[in-house]
Formats: sequence, C-alpha cells, structure tokens
Amino acid sequence: MDALCVLPVEVESWLRNWAFDTCGRPAVPGPVAAMIEEMRELYGGLDLNAPDMPAAGAADLGPPGGTFLVGYRDGQAVCGGGIKRLPDGACEIKRMYVVPAARGQGVARVLLRALEDAARGLGYRIARLDTGPRQPHARGLYESEGYVAIGNFNSNPVATFFGEKRLSG
Repeated sequence: MDALCVLPVEVESWLRNWAFDTCGRPAVPGPVAAMIEEMRELYGGLDLNAPDMPAAGAADLGPPGGTFLVGYRDGQAVCGGGIKRLPDGACEIKRMYVVPAARGQGVARVLLRALEDAARGLGYRIARLDTGPRQPHARGLYESEGYVAIGNFNSNPVATFFGEKRLSG
C-alpha cells in the first residue's frame, strides 16, 4: 500500500467542503456525499441525518470531545472518520468511510487504528461503534481489531452489530 497520511481536520469546514467544491456545487462525488449515497442505496433510502438516527454532525465530531480524521494518498482524500463523546464517557467512532478505489488495500484498518489513537489522545478508555447487516466486511474488520459485541448503545434502528473495545494506553 502506498503511504497513507491521516490528519485531523476542522470538522465543520471539512464536512461541508468534503461534500461540495469551493463553488458550492456537489463534488464528483465528494467522499461524504458518496458515503451518504452508498448508505442510502445499501439500506433502501436510509437518511443518515434522520431524527431517529444517532447524531454525527460537526458539533458531535468536533472539540472538545471529538475529532474528525481524513486520510490522504497522493494528495487525494481516500478515507475519513470521526469520534464523538458518549454520555457515559466512552467515545463512538462515526462516519468511517473509505472511497471505493481505495478499498481492499488496508486503508480502513489504518483509519480505524488512527481513530483509536486519536481517542486515546482525547482521554477515552473505551471506544464503541456500530455497523449494519449489509456491511459484513466492516463487522469483520471491527471484530479482527478486538471489538466485542455489546447491546444497542446508541438506539441505531438499522445497525445489527454494536461493538466495544477497551483502549490501552
């Protein structure tokens, strides 16, 4: 795999600019827009921003309790994901996405580990995440990285795997 550089970004600006170009037109397609569309297609019209879905906006993924990371390869954004604080003091990994052209190359594993490192840096000792039934590759990754099944911690009506991992120092 070519070098992947994973960096924190200012989340509100990034989420806005990742989906749209500088003129406000939809990018071709931007990774966030692509992720939203892919989830919509996978899950029959799912709206990730619907009121019954767990929140993952700029306020959730930004400081002081969160962060958003973007991975670049050869100057192109190829992956991203965020961390948000949960009410019990654990964190949740949200909006993890790898563009299709970068899949199957270990990018998701690098991103997940970078998100875990960022969570440790923010003082979290427990990370949680979820995924749906039509993403078995994601569940396989999470389980291979030490996430164990737990109950539905975030009331996500679509997810079927809820995982938790203790983050060691």
